[in-house]
Amino acid sequence: MSAVRECFDAVVVGSGPNGLSAAVALAQGGASVLVLESADEIGGGTRTAELTIAGFRHDVCSAVHTTGILSPFFRSLPLE
Repeated sequence: MSAVRECFDAVVVGSGPNGLSAAVALAQGGASVLVLESADEIGGGTRTAELTIAGFRHDVCSAVHTTGILSPFFRSLPLE
């Protein structure tokens, strides 16, 4: 088992699109990065969850991020 790292070059608070983007950019630049998230799942406002009725899942922030695909940074990521 590997030891848990105690020192990082950067700490990112929040695992929404912006936090994860920052973490990726820092890591691509060679930094060791720790991402902290208070929720049980990553994704921030882009998550889907059962918030109202059991079995009914919807967007946490009830928003559509249509311009995300236009971002040169997001387009550079290997996402499907």
